Amino acid sequence: MKLYEGIKLDIGYTKEDLKKALAKSLKINCQDITNIEIIKESIDARRKPNIYNIVNVAFDCSKKNKEWAKLKDIEVSHAGIKETKHIYNGVSPVVVGFGPSGMFMALKLAKSGYKPIVIEMGDTVEDRLSKVETFWKTGKLDIYSNVHFGEGGAGTFSDGKLNSNISNEYCKLVTNELILNGANEEIFYKSKPHIGTDNLQKIVKSIRQQIIRLGGKVIFNTKLIDILIEANKIKGVLVRDLKESREYSITTDALILAIGHSAKDTFRLIKNKGVDMEQKPFAMGVRIEQKQEDINMAQYGKLDSKLPAADYKLAVHLSSGRSVFTFCMCPGGVVVASSSEENTIVTNGMSYFARDKENANSAILVNVTPEDFPSEDVLAGFELQKEYERKAFELGGGNYVAPAISVGEFLTGKKHETINPTYRPNVKWVDISKCLPDFVTNSIKEALPLFEKKIKNFAKTSNVLTAIESKSSCPVKVVRQENNQTNILGLFAIGEGAGYAGGIMSSAQDGLKVAESVIEYLKKL
Repeated sequence: MKLYEGIKLDIGYTKEDLKKALAKSLKINCQDITNIEIIKESIDARRKPNIYNIVNVAFDCSKKNKEWAKLKDIEVSHAGIKETKHIYNGVSPVVVGFGPSGMFMALKLAKSGYKPIVIEMGDTVEDRLSKVETFWKTGKLDIYSNVHFGEGGAGTFSDGKLNSNISNEYCKLVTNELILNGANEEIFYKSKPHIGTDNLQKIVKSIRQQIIRLGGKVIFNTKLIDILIEANKIKGVLVRDLKESREYSITTDALILAIGHSAKDTFRLIKNKGVDMEQKPFAMGVRIEQKQEDINMAQYGKLDSKLPAADYKLAVHLSSGRSVFTFCMCPGGVVVASSSEENTIVTNGMSYFARDKENANSAILVNVTPEDFPSEDVLAGFELQKEYERKAFELGGGNYVAPAISVGEFLTGKKHETINPTYRPNVKWVDISKCLPDFVTNSIKEALPLFEKKIKNFAKTSNVLTAIESKSSCPVKVVRQENNQTNILGLFAIGEGAGYAGGIMSSAQDGLKVAESVIEYLKKL
């Protein structure tokens, strides 16, 4: 196929419009185009309110002319991870955690004949959904199965953004697998693709079923409580069945920790086992909510139902040396309660695929460095997070009610009317600076007017700030050797919790990459 780049089309174009525009550019007839596929689609809003789609396409042509010869060749593949006939006869590798990194690690191992055993502390996505909804309605938290823990990991309750680079082979494999398991095909070519939490819930179940079909096991409601090591080498794990309250061991030569950024018990365990780790910077801040139509107007210069809900990504570097940036922006979404520990408040953002809710939201985060940590202990960053998560819980008055304030009052101290906040179970209108480090409060106050200059109404006085967002990344990094193992033979750590990823796509890719190292390790045993 050939690649043609930069076709300019009206918003809401059809496949026929695309074919006609391509034929006109190439000076050929439409019927000469025998195959056409969108490779990339983005919105050009630089000359508001004149907004267009810019489209790159791959195509075949029955009549090849001089224009055809000038174009680059491109190979388009929608194949997922290759399935081999190899069957591993050793003991199964064990994967702890079934978020994006663990899921794609297990899928790669299963497709390569290694029959992995996955241990997940939380529920299946179906049962997890019910418990999360109960928490949002009533404040009844299940510490083992919640927005952070359970099938699909934290990404299952998110916007499902995919920070993708389709020319990257690992990214292409992840994208194709997501499509093969039920994601909308547009994630292959959209410049800012997203899946939506409603679709993610179906996709993770499909991937689980595929792993099981290939001989793997996925065991839910099961907590890792010990790692069995002999002569600095993995020999197995001790786990607890949370439903039956019984403990049992699993023998393995390869243990993969895909534990996410909130598995504090496991981080304490591997610290005590002598696994090399180091402190890592993270970020802390709040969620801001704006009217989606305000963001649409600022970004597009007009309101048009054919245009998707607009997003943004902002960052400033302050004179203090701090950076303030938006993160995990959710167009047409909601702010969600994401606590996984009792008596703490943690917020996050979520969108369904349609992105059709009234408000937009994103995190406003300030960088936190190890110099800000309370001690040199490798897990001190977790202590810092929990200190302010508990302050937020107390400030909200309990029952997971979150502290909130209008942007106007936050900046001036004067009360303002607000848009309707979306956080559940509820919010309490208080001075949120009481549950934030001073440097976070001061940095956000300085950044908000700067962001307003970039996007009109970003810092509108009626917009809402909800505290606290503290789990955008992990405050530790597990040290990996050249072969992607830790300093314990046969022990691998992957994804966000290991400090090597940030989001669904990078976590899934890390799972795939390290799976290759796991396979090479097992082949040598």
